[in-house]
Amino acid sequence: MDFKQMYQEKLVSAEKAASVIKSGDWVDYGWTTATPIAVDKEIAKRLPELTDVNFRGGILMWVPEIFKIENPAEHMTWNSWHMSGIERKAIAQGFCYYAPLRYSELPRYYRESQNKPDVAVFQVSPMDEHGFFNFGPNASHMAAVCETSKVVIVEVNENMPIAHGYQTQLNLYGVDYVVEGSNSPLAELPAKEPSEIDKKIAAHVVKNIQSHSTLQLGIGSLPLCIGQMIADSDLRNINAHTEMLTDAYVDLFNAGKLTGNKPIDKGKAVYTFAGGTKKLYDFIDDNPICCNAPVDYVNSIATIAKIDNFVSVNSCIQVDLYGQVCSESAGHQQISGTGGQLDFVLGAFQSNGGHSFLCTPSTRVNSKGELESLITPGLAPGSIVTTPRMATNYIVTEYGAADLKGKTTWERAELLIGIAHPKFRDELIKEAERMGIWKNSSKIL
Repeated sequence: MDFKQMYQEKLVSAEKAASVIKSGDWVDYGWTTATPIAVDKEIAKRLPELTDVNFRGGILMWVPEIFKIENPAEHMTWNSWHMSGIERKAIAQGFCYYAPLRYSELPRYYRESQNKPDVAVFQVSPMDEHGFFNFGPNASHMAAVCETSKVVIVEVNENMPIAHGYQTQLNLYGVDYVVEGSNSPLAELPAKEPSEIDKKIAAHVVKNIQSHSTLQLGIGSLPLCIGQMIADSDLRNINAHTEMLTDAYVDLFNAGKLTGNKPIDKGKAVYTFAGGTKKLYDFIDDNPICCNAPVDYVNSIATIAKIDNFVSVNSCIQVDLYGQVCSESAGHQQISGTGGQLDFVLGAFQSNGGHSFLCTPSTRVNSKGELESLITPGLAPGSIVTTPRMATNYIVTEYGAADLKGKTTWERAELLIGIAHPKFRDELIKEAERMGIWKNSSKIL
């Protein structure tokens, strides 16, 4: 087969590709750095003529043009698998909603759901000589999307890195339309510089990490700080098996710490999607140590449990005195999503020598300018329990790390109050007494 000829036969303008969208369609927009650009602009032009178009995607890194039309709620709904700041604003505008699920279940959802995509459109790397496009660092659930979509549109971007791994490619045979996009640089997601509180929290985590550990790090300044501390430490043979690959792993590699020498996927830094700076995308491009794989493998509890000394580090929003953890909402306001947190918490504890750490500053300044504790007697009304109390392992603040595994309710209260901000400890003790989970013999650590 002459792939070049077939490519030309399927090559269309962005406007032509957008014309296939109809009222009532379910349209998948890819994932993170693969969200379409050229076709999105053309769909936005058509959208005022359409109604009830359901778009799906997640972790948006820029505002799509479809969000910018007049009265978007009259024409579309954005259904998010995982929220970003952009999507939080869209919720407030009334056209965005979160789909609660364990991220690891997403490929199965596509294959078994009645709401299979009518159209899938997303960015890919240029086609190779064998007729394959690469999803870039977004394997995630994209193979399942393409398998189940009635129409598949790829938007070619010469800046999309080639990601090695499993189910990272799509052959031209499986594509209905090819659009040559604007070749925009990939959107960057730089982490903020770590604060002094981040550094204190990171130090409590790093002292519990040993050589020959495998790391799952979440997003933000704290993982960056942990990566820098490990890079500067005496730890060696650190491995990666993580939902999201970030710049922190590049720092570990450049420091000679990241080896990939672990029991499964030997020699590989395994991840399901990536987001960071150009440094990260350049590191991923055609690099055999980086192994992009579907989320139902990467986030599988069974997969994680096979890796000895697995260390999972994620952030959370609020923790109550029972050890229930909210990591995705502020009351009724959706902030992010469940993602893989629960899977990694459970998988890490099943790992021989493994642990999970859920990290939060002890306080925050609320909208009234008042300091409030993030360790509370109970979660705020409407808050989502992301990690239930029976699963929680370590909770970490700048005041220490509390291991809640196997602890009774009074022990949990004692340990959590011990890492709360000192200003709120007496108040928390009174609440614990009222709740019947405080012993007179308890001592604040």
